[in-house]
Amino acid sequence: MIARVHECDPSAKPCRAATSGKAYLRSYDGDFELSQVEEQGFLAARTSPHFDRRPVEGAAREDLDEELVFSFIRAVKDRDPGGLGRFRSDEELLRRAGVILDGGQPSVAGLLALGVYPQQFFPRYVIQAAAESRPGDPAGVRARNQMTITGPIPRMLDEAMAWARRTFDSVIVTEAGGMVVDEPEYPLVAFRELVANALVHRDLDNWSEGLSVEVRLRRDRLVVSNPGGLYGITTDRLGREGVTSARNARLVAICQHVRTPDTGARVIEALASGIPIVGSSLAEAGLPPAKFIDAAIRFTAILNRSDGPQRSRASLTSTQRRVYDALERDSTVRDLEDVLGLTGATLRKALRVLVNSNLVTQQGGRGRPTTYRRL
Repeated sequence: MIARVHECDPSAKPCRAATSGKAYLRSYDGDFELSQVEEQGFLAARTSPHFDRRPVEGAAREDLDEELVFSFIRAVKDRDPGGLGRFRSDEELLRRAGVILDGGQPSVAGLLALGVYPQQFFPRYVIQAAAESRPGDPAGVRARNQMTITGPIPRMLDEAMAWARRTFDSVIVTEAGGMVVDEPEYPLVAFRELVANALVHRDLDNWSEGLSVEVRLRRDRLVVSNPGGLYGITTDRLGREGVTSARNARLVAICQHVRTPDTGARVIEALASGIPIVGSSLAEAGLPPAKFIDAAIRFTAILNRSDGPQRSRASLTSTQRRVYDALERDSTVRDLEDVLGLTGATLRKALRVLVNSNLVTQQGGRGRPTTYRRL
C-alpha cells in the first residue's frame, strides 16, 4: 500500500505535529526538528522577497568597486540602449538599476554584485569550499584545499573556478576520433552554472545572514548548496521549461549585465538556460544527471562521479541534448512531441542514439507503450 501525502501550500508552512506543536524537516532518511532560525526561513517564504532592495546600513557609494561599476555601465549601454542604457548620467543609471538608492547608498543587490568587499557588512555571504580527504592522506587530515572565498559575486565566481581547477581530479576521456585526453572529473561549465545560481539565488533575509554557500567535493560526488529553497518553481520543472523565477529579482537583473574580471564572461544569462547546460554537459561527459534537493530553507545540487576511471564522450547534437534533458521521468514519443515540439521521426532518431550510447533506457514491448528515461 502506498499513501501519497500532497505537499501543503507554502503559505501554510511550517507544518506542525498536532500532538506536540513541533515542526520537522525531512532530510534523507530522517526527520529533524526545525530550529527557530529555520522556522523563520519558512515564515519569510510566505511573501514575495524584496530583501535585495534594502539599503546597506553603514555603506556608501565608495564601497562599490569602480572597475566592476564601469564594466556594468558599459554592458548596460551596449545591451539595453533604449531602456536602462538611455540615461546619460551614470549615477542616474545606477539608481534606476537599483544598485544605489537616493543619496548614493548601495542596496544589498548593488553591494553583493558590485561591491569592493561585501563581507565587511555581510561576513557570511561567502563560499565555503573544501574537498574530502583521500584514503592515502596522513592521519588527522580532515579536508583538502579548504578555502573561504570572499568578494563581490563576479570575483567569487572567478575564485571558485580557480579552486575547482586546482582541486578536481583528472579523468581519462576517449574522444570520438579515438584521441585520449585528460579532463576534470566534473565539467567546469556545469560547476560554474551551479555556483552562479547559488550566489544569485541564495536567501538574503535576516534569518540566513549567518549561512554561507557551501561547495563540498566528496570522494563520490560534488555538492553545491545555498541557504533558501526554490522560489516560484519546483525541482521537477528545473531544466524542462523556459521558466525564469528569481528569489532576488533585483540582484538577478543587475548580475545579467555584470562581467567577471578574469574572463569577461557574464555572471548569469537570466534565460533559464543554466540547468539545461548542466544537464547537457554531464551527458556529454558520460556522467549521471544532476540531483536537486529543495528543502525549502536550503537548495542542494549533487553531481555524482562516474564509476570507472575512463569514460567515452557521447557526441550529442543539440536535438539529442534537448531530448536527453527532457527525459527526467518516463516519457513516450508522444509526450516528447508535446514538450519539445519535434516530429516523431526526429525524436525516434535521437532516441536511438541516446539508447545506443547508454544514456537512456527504453522500456515497453508488445501490447505495452514504449517509454524512455535517462539512466
